[in-house]
Amino acid sequence: MTVYSIGHSTRPLDEFLGLLRAHGVTHVVDTRTVPRSRRNPQYNREALPEALRPAGIGYAHVPGLGGLRRPRRDSVNTAWRNAGFRGYADHMQTPEFAESLEALITLAARAQVAVMCAEAVPWRCHRSLIADALTVRQVPVEHILDGGRHRHRLTPWARVDGVRLTYPAQRVTPAG
Repeated sequence: MTVYSIGHSTRPLDEFLGLLRAHGVTHVVDTRTVPRSRRNPQYNREALPEALRPAGIGYAHVPGLGGLRRPRRDSVNTAWRNAGFRGYADHMQTPEFAESLEALITLAARAQVAVMCAEAVPWRCHRSLIADALTVRQVPVEHILDGGRHRHRLTPWARVDGVRLTYPAQRVTPAG
């Protein structure tokens, strides 16, 4: 089982469908908190499932995996300088995230899944944190990019405790 990751970006729909087909994707899991695009309405929640259906690709919007999360005041994920990533890392500690991730893994066990958001490159998107969560659960993730794909590697500053992930800032200890 491998889970793919893809960002729709500004791609024409036929190009997006071609990438999904090329990787054998049978189900798109929409991880956008707001599943709409003003600039690219073909990716709106109302339009996308209809466009995927003729290609034999299913669609599910999973709000529990959505981004746009605010960091907690007591966040332990201070290695993330970007508040959006820190907020998402905080969200990863919630039952909502855990349940949504388990649903994704269950679906991926029976279908070839691609998690989708708007951002083209995963290192600028919360998909990279979803990929971290899958990776520590022994689910390989491949990011689909314009020039091919690459295997996800765990974020270097991630701290793993079983399947729990945190991103604490490094403490510098004086030598001596």
